[in-house]
Amino acid sequence: MTETTTGRRERKKAHTRQALADAAVRLFTEHGFDNVGVREVAEAADVSLSTLFKHFPSKEALVFDLDADIESALVAAVRDRAPGQPVLHALRDHMVHSRTAVRTDDPTFVLVESTPALRDYARRMWSRHENTLAAALAEATGLAPDSPAVSGLARFALETPGIARASEDPARTMRDLFALLEHGWAVTPLAQQEDRPGRNG
Repeated sequence: MTETTTGRRERKKAHTRQALADAAVRLFTEHGFDNVGVREVAEAADVSLSTLFKHFPSKEALVFDLDADIESALVAAVRDRAPGQPVLHALRDHMVHSRTAVRTDDPTFVLVESTPALRDYARRMWSRHENTLAAALAEATGLAPDSPAVSGLARFALETPGIARASEDPARTMRDLFALLEHGWAVTPLAQQEDRPGRNG
């Protein structure tokens, strides 16, 4: 098989996958997730049902077509960081750059937030990312894969977008959260006030 043929096949697969994802979000948004079947999505994308399941293992997965890309990017942020850059800073920069771009009025975001089944799927998806990220952090730092340091950092890092999303300045909030991870509670203004003489009696 020539490189040209392989490239054409990969482009066709990517096009089909994108068509399915676009059709799914459109139909789910217009009619509600629970009111649309996978067969309708396949028909809207002009592919067979078997083709749909070759690309997406479940109905919920249709909405999260970038799942694998998101996970790969998380790992790459740690493994491909600049020489001498701490893993925490590399992870912070990646999360600020990638996750604060999500708009709360984006149709897919609204769809997920308004559909319990999709919210549950998103949580499970994020948990899978947590395990993969923890493994990458362990490899990068030399710590054991089951070390609380790497599992804790992976979990906390992946929670920052959900906290930051509710703020007026998500990017700044996310940086503040990573600063808290890096320096601890003691450097926060409230902790410094608590430590003043006479503060606690």
